[in-house]
Amino acid sequence: MAENSASKSSFARWWRQVLFVPILHSKWLTPAAKARLTEQVTLAEQGHRGEVFLIVENHLPIQEAYRSNCRDRAVDLFSQYRVWDTEENTGVLIYVNICEHKLEIVADRGISAHVSPTVWRAMCDKAVVGIAKQKTEESLTELLDEVGQVLRQYYHLEHDPAGNELSDTVIFLK
Repeated sequence: MAENSASKSSFARWWRQVLFVPILHSKWLTPAAKARLTEQVTLAEQGHRGEVFLIVENHLPIQEAYRSNCRDRAVDLFSQYRVWDTEENTGVLIYVNICEHKLEIVADRGISAHVSPTVWRAMCDKAVVGIAKQKTEESLTELLDEVGQVLRQYYHLEHDPAGNELSDTVIFLK
């Protein structure tokens, strides 16, 4: 999602990260839920040449929280996990920050040429509403399905001979 997101320093954001107690908020991400979401990533990647990558993080790293927001973190993780490094530049990162109640989608330039940032934002906003209603897994499952549909629309391919370029396993950063 290409949008100007110059983050402002925030003492309040930093304090939220410091005071966040992960065990109280990430109970929903059980090993079974993580396995179901991983399976949903696999399903979302079928029928097109794109790659979908899901990262769930409890909170921003404390040392970065004052100066960096969730969008900055998502872009950093997009690079760190090499989601940008797919053959046709069709990688899509979905980043969930539990502490901040934020969800970001970072799409590589191949798919961004076809999909408006407002489409990605609408998908994020819809999922955040579900997460606020304590339906986190269901909301992410629905979001993954929607991202898969968008990728199929622009990069349809019945059989992908190149295979899976990125792991489908959900990454959970504590």
